[in-house]
Amino acid sequence: MTEASPVSTKLYTPQLLSLSAELANYPLIDTYDRIAETRSRTCGSTLELGVSLDSNGQISRLGMQVTACAVGQSSAALMALASKGKSEADLRETLLAIEEWLGSMGPLPNWPGFDALEPALPHKARHGALLLPWKAMQQALSSQAS
Repeated sequence: MTEASPVSTKLYTPQLLSLSAELANYPLIDTYDRIAETRSRTCGSTLELGVSLDSNGQISRLGMQVTACAVGQSSAALMALASKGKSEADLRETLLAIEEWLGSMGPLPNWPGFDALEPALPHKARHGALLLPWKAMQQALSSQAS
């Protein structure tokens, strides 16, 4: 008698796919205080991000140009949807939590809507795309203002 294999998680859920449409609300068409471009070495996804900060050092607006799979697009949309008012420390903390979660060393990150990305956890080939917007944001926030 063979043992049943675990049920595989459907990666592209309606919730995940619908998030990518949110990127239309964050076009990279303006000037921003800080800009970053990054590329995932594992999947080739690319992301250009512009961000401006308010006088308290919190994100006031952002725009992105994302060329990635639905996982990368959805991750970027989730980041954008809840980034306004966040500080560099908030985003750094979230990136660390995501990396720990992807490495099976931590719980699901505490970021609004992040549970939509949970089906990507067993798909290691998608981890680079999932991390892409968060790494671009860190790169932008740690750069000098233009």
